[in-house]
Amino acid sequence: MNFLAHIYLSGNNDLLKIGNFMAYGIRGNDYLDYPEWIQKGIILHREIDTFKDSHPIFRQSKQRIQQKYNHYSGVIIDLYYDHFLAKNWSNYSATPLAEYVNHFYELLKQNKSLLSPRTLKIYPVMIEHNWLLDYASFEGISKILMQMDYRTKMKSNMSEAPKELWADYDLFENEYTSFFEELILYCDKKKAELNN
Repeated sequence: MNFLAHIYLSGNNDLLKIGNFMAYGIRGNDYLDYPEWIQKGIILHREIDTFKDSHPIFRQSKQRIQQKYNHYSGVIIDLYYDHFLAKNWSNYSATPLAEYVNHFYELLKQNKSLLSPRTLKIYPVMIEHNWLLDYASFEGISKILMQMDYRTKMKSNMSEAPKELWADYDLFENEYTSFFEELILYCDKKKAELNN
């Protein structure tokens, strides 16, 4: 899952959200350098990724584009799935997506001292381009895939990935919906464990 899903799956604990969001790039035991609930967010992020990478539905989605996008296929499916979460946000939260996203942006600004160096570089760009809200529209996710392609010096061909999304849109959305229901239950269990 990409940024939006990781944040959402953290529930209402703000530090858990921050840790889950900034876990990218934190290797090995480096997570121990952060406060307890940030550490738990990083652990939850790793648990989500392990669950996702081994799940047959996610693998099925990934397999559909694997030949064309190779090792970037997992990243692309992460983005597709975040698109479906954003598009169907009202099924998961009573808080409107724009309000939820703005609250999270403010949370990052207010907790800059807790952020990893990588996150300090990424989050202003994310806010400037409003990635989390952009996920909701096909045009927005297409723009993000183009930006990702640019970051790989156009080696990933991610700018072409909207074609596959559009061609099999309902199929990807059905796979996402089934997968995400299972992931929510898994995360609820993991959060209960982290609370103990």
